[in-house]
Amino acid sequence: MAGITLDRVVKRYGKLEVVHGIDLEIGHNEFVVLVGPSGCGKSTTLRMIAGLEDISDGDIRIGERVVNDLPPRKRNVSMVFQNYALYPHMNVRDNLGFGLKIAGQPAKVIEERVAEAAGILGLSELMDRIPAELSGGQRQRVAMGRAIVRHPDAFLFDEPLSNLDAKLRVQMRTEIKKLHGKVATTVVYVTHDQVEAMTLADRIVVMKDGYIEQVGTPMEVFNHPVNTFVASFIGSPPMNLIPGRIEGGEVRFSGGGTVPVPGRLKEHVRGGQEVIFGVRPDDLSPIGHGIHEARETCEIDLTVELAELLGTETLIYTSLAGQEIQGKMFDPRDLKVGETLTFRLSLDKAHLFDAATGRSVRPR
Repeated sequence: MAGITLDRVVKRYGKLEVVHGIDLEIGHNEFVVLVGPSGCGKSTTLRMIAGLEDISDGDIRIGERVVNDLPPRKRNVSMVFQNYALYPHMNVRDNLGFGLKIAGQPAKVIEERVAEAAGILGLSELMDRIPAELSGGQRQRVAMGRAIVRHPDAFLFDEPLSNLDAKLRVQMRTEIKKLHGKVATTVVYVTHDQVEAMTLADRIVVMKDGYIEQVGTPMEVFNHPVNTFVASFIGSPPMNLIPGRIEGGEVRFSGGGTVPVPGRLKEHVRGGQEVIFGVRPDDLSPIGHGIHEARETCEIDLTVELAELLGTETLIYTSLAGQEIQGKMFDPRDLKVGETLTFRLSLDKAHLFDAATGRSVRPR
């Protein structure tokens, strides 16, 4: 088992550069999630680590070895794909052991490792079934088991849950997190689903257009986004972002209305600066219906345009400064469209970004 290092890694297809000199240190036994929209370079990066794509420049190290020129089979990593890639004519036992058999491992070793993986993943009662007789979640566990039996230095997951329904995705997220605790191996996991990233990762790597935008723990990335892209991508629903200008200690919104500049951010902005004010829906709630204790707040009257009851909370769609935003109510009740409510906005949870660069005005 080992850590993984990417040192100025570049990927080009002809003249088109799709990954732009990224640097990343992944620690031994760390669970790192690469997340971003389609086309951001996350799967290409994973495939370069696996050896399924050549790198154009830079170095990739697994442990102490530079693996740039090593074929996939010599990198001692196991990859789990979104389509399972099981052999349809083989039962679970043979699917689990096939890679070891091809590698020339003794029959006793194969038997022991297959039994070990089946026990970890709850497959022991399914060993004689073929893939067609398994559910989607069971097939994905077999795919993970086939990776486990190799005792790799790292597991690489390429959107492994994208073919599963919503309920099963939640169950399999739990399975994967438990698996990491049991086998204590480095994991690099690719997804476009920021909920998966938040729930699984020790650290999240947010990517956009072949660049790394931010690396941090889930709460670091959620609470302290470095720019508007990260702020809008991480969080469900996403952060509300409203353009404005700093004037007289206030943010004067382009579409009308003002809020005070949050106290902790006053020294980081200047009069006349064009900014983007950010607040998450959780921090914008009707008075008496929020869950956060805030030291610094302001009040805004807003009109309900749509309300979605979600059981334990209600998501409220409204408008501020001519822009649609969302707030939350945490003791749900029926709301009428057109009803005006006074919302409390938690300024100590609010953010300011420079409008020209999109960067946070208070870098950490």
